[in-house]
Amino acid sequence: MKAVRIHSFGGPEVLSYEEAPLPEPGPGQARVKNEAIGVNYVDTVLRSGRFPAPLPAGVGQEAAGVVDAVGPGVAELEVGDRVAYTLQLGAYAELSIVSARDLIPIPDGVETRTAAAMVMQGMTAHALAVSAYPLKKGETALVHSAAGGLGLLLVQIAKRQGARVIGTVSTEEKALLAREAGADEVILYGQTDFARETRRLTGGAGVHVVYDSVGKTTFEGSLDSLRPRGCLVLFGQASGPVPPFDPQALSSKGSLFLTRPLLANYVSTREELLWRAGELFRWVKEGELHVRIDATFPLSAAAEAHRYMEGRNSKGKVLLIP
Repeated sequence: MKAVRIHSFGGPEVLSYEEAPLPEPGPGQARVKNEAIGVNYVDTVLRSGRFPAPLPAGVGQEAAGVVDAVGPGVAELEVGDRVAYTLQLGAYAELSIVSARDLIPIPDGVETRTAAAMVMQGMTAHALAVSAYPLKKGETALVHSAAGGLGLLLVQIAKRQGARVIGTVSTEEKALLAREAGADEVILYGQTDFARETRRLTGGAGVHVVYDSVGKTTFEGSLDSLRPRGCLVLFGQASGPVPPFDPQALSSKGSLFLTRPLLANYVSTREELLWRAGELFRWVKEGELHVRIDATFPLSAAAEAHRYMEGRNSKGKVLLIP
């Protein structure tokens, strides 16, 4: 089979499209023929070596397709079942071995590419707005990168929770997408100090929560955008990791809260995994959640997909197609 692997850390050029051994499922496992593979920013972080891993290594963490084979002891799956998965390293491949416990059945009425485009970012958005900081009706949220694949889903879920949403984006084109997703206000952070503008938009009060996937360059401004006892949900570091800071800043800025959630901790049981995915699939089927697929690339062009994402071109989900 074909797979994308890295033998050294570096830029997109280190992504190698190569022959790999056909994997066989072991006890409790299934083999999935991937039909669509999600590209996420964390994939570029792994490739660059910011999170060192043993080499050579597979790349990618989510995909959707059909069950191709099952191992001993797997009774709940059959060959031909449509499934999706996430948090499984090595998804940039024609076939993947996944624990049956981690496979999510795709219901009728949801396209396979849609499932691949929403499983990781959708469940992350669900975990952020429903669990990490459970938004309540009438609250105000600030969402950074509101026109990215995750941002567009998070805006929609925050609105579904009854919140007022302020989004930050880099261009007018992305501002339009954020508004179409439901954002009440959109700030072009390259033209405006987003913390000052957030204060103005909230009458000086600040927001109840900031969902921040950017990290280093937005951290201080995110804290300054919060009202007293507000919460900063820091779930990414697209601009780099946040430097060490004095926790005293949380009290001096209004007894603030800070959390650094990780999706794995919010789908730690199969029941929770299926609950989150099930709600997302239901919302998609009912037309309450729209998944925007921005661009697709052949699996062999994974490097091009990474360049596209790192060039901050993405306006929705980027997929690889084997």
